Amino acid sequence: MRRFTTVLTVLLGVFPLTFGAQFLFAGHTAAPSFGIDPWPTGVAAGYFAVKGIRDIVIGLNLLTLFALGQRRATGVLMGVTALIPIVDMITVLSHGGPAATAFGIHGLTALVMLVDAFLLLRERRTADQPVAVHS
Repeated sequence: MRRFTTVLTVLLGVFPLTFGAQFLFAGHTAAPSFGIDPWPTGVAAGYFAVKGIRDIVIGLNLLTLFALGQRRATGVLMGVTALIPIVDMITVLSHGGPAATAFGIHGLTALVMLVDAFLLLRERRTADQPVAVHS
């Protein structure tokens, strides 16, 4: 189960990096997959950079904690971060976007993140894992 949780956590950290890069560098081509029409143009298209950076930083935060061996802290951050796709889902639904996108992309992402957070938080320290020493 630990290996599954490791793979899932890495994927959940990498996916926002790829989505963020798409919104940052090719916002108008990535935007339709989010689920809201019509997409901003002109000055409002700055939204793409905001969403792109948001996603990249989320992915980096999760991957950094995880790479440092902070599995429990990663689980807490993953659980809190699941609020983002939940709010994205609500936003798509409240702006007339397709329910399939709202639930199938954003809702499912939130669910997978919450499951991963749960799995990370219920892990037990094994004998080969170092115990942090506090001074």
